[in-house]
Amino acid sequence: MIETERLLLKPLTHDQLLKFIKDDHSLEKEFKILPTKKSISPTLQKALKETILPNVCDQDKDYLYNTLWTIISKPDDKIVGDICFVGEPDPNGEIEIGYGTYEEFRGKGYMTEAVGRIVEWAKEQPKVKSIFASTAKENIASYSILEKNNFVQIGEVDDMLSWNIKIK
Repeated sequence: MIETERLLLKPLTHDQLLKFIKDDHSLEKEFKILPTKKSISPTLQKALKETILPNVCDQDKDYLYNTLWTIISKPDDKIVGDICFVGEPDPNGEIEIGYGTYEEFRGKGYMTEAVGRIVEWAKEQPKVKSIFASTAKENIASYSILEKNNFVQIGEVDDMLSWNIKIK
């Protein structure tokens, strides 16, 4: 678990991922926090089923790079969003992040804070040299989070923007 002034970022175990997917508030009960109305995007649902769950079970993979991390707001005592790495660092030391803030918690700076903290965490990892992210062109809020955390736009394909931050 990693922490900021307002947030706790918790990497989910396999059993916790199943509770997250079930979305019956059993995960919140386990964490002793208030229930949250989650929004699990179709992209995240597919990733959970096809990649995240199988990879978390794989003993040869580093679980921290392969699971979903919940973002808990200490003041709200609720899960406000989630963040993940898209696998372990590649041979060049690059990792990719993805993230989402639940609707009722948008515009409060939680994700900017969470991305900033995950970047700090990544800087401490010996194999990580840079972090990649992609956002939809029209998702100004999402790419503003990256800009505030010193990511640089490195490319554009169709309706997507590519971002990177060098950390070593």
